[in-house]
Amino acid sequence: MPDRGLTHLDPLGRARMVDVTPKDPTHRRAQARCRVYMAPETTAMVASNAVTKGDVLAVARVAGIQAAKQTPNLIPLCHQLTVGSIYVNFNIGDDHIEIEAQVETVDRTGVEMEAMTACAVAALTIYDMCKSTDRTMTVGDLSLWEKTGGRSGIWRRPVPDA
Repeated sequence: MPDRGLTHLDPLGRARMVDVTPKDPTHRRAQARCRVYMAPETTAMVASNAVTKGDVLAVARVAGIQAAKQTPNLIPLCHQLTVGSIYVNFNIGDDHIEIEAQVETVDRTGVEMEAMTACAVAALTIYDMCKSTDRTMTVGDLSLWEKTGGRSGIWRRPVPDA
């Protein structure tokens, strides 16, 4: 894929909104992931729905969905677009909860930022709901794992050799 430079900058180096109006709407999908690292006792409490603030994963799922829809209001140069679907799912490990978000649209620009925003806000919601139990938690590993559609086609994060 050729390097097109920084498309969010005008010739004078000032921030600008990229003009996507000439583009045709196409099907686009993005998948992102992140993790909330915590004590094993905390993951056990989340898994058994024993956190005093309530159902952590249900609240985090809704927070992630809401966040994806609000991405253009949070990130200045993101376009407003029609989000067709948002999925936020969780995998509970011994010392972490992995969040995976998938966002789809038929529009003129991609939904990578929406997927990453969904993960980030879901992770912060988990942190907020569990912080009274575990102050050692950290949020990390936020990354795009896959995107499809648009001029650049399909991209998948390479999985490192074990």
